Amino acid sequence: QVQLVESGGGLVQPGGSLRLSCAASGSIHAMGWYRQAPGKQREFVARITGSITTDYADSVRGRFAISRDNAKNTVYLQMNSLKPEDTAVYYCYARLFAANYWGQGTQVTVSS
Repeated sequence: QVQLVESGGGLVQPGGSLRLSCAASGSIHAMGWYRQAPGKQREFVARITGSITTDYADSVRGRFAISRDNAKNTVYLQMNSLKPEDTAVYYCYARLFAANYWGQGTQVTVSS
């Protein structure tokens, strides 16, 4: 069983930055982030496989950066130039042996 613990959400003004963290209970090759805004479906944000292969949703590419610290089994999502439409609950996920595991979610609110 994979355990994921997220942290780093909060309230930020438009144009600001936040960094989310997701600590896994073990070493996992593929991890990433999804988000869900009120009244909308959960959508893909970013993923990282191995140490350097990354992929982003078009809506965040160039503003968000995903990275990992393998020694800490932790994945990060650096979010810059935040917009009100980035407001959502952000969920960390890990894919292991064809199964997806999810964190509890962390709220990100972008508002002035």
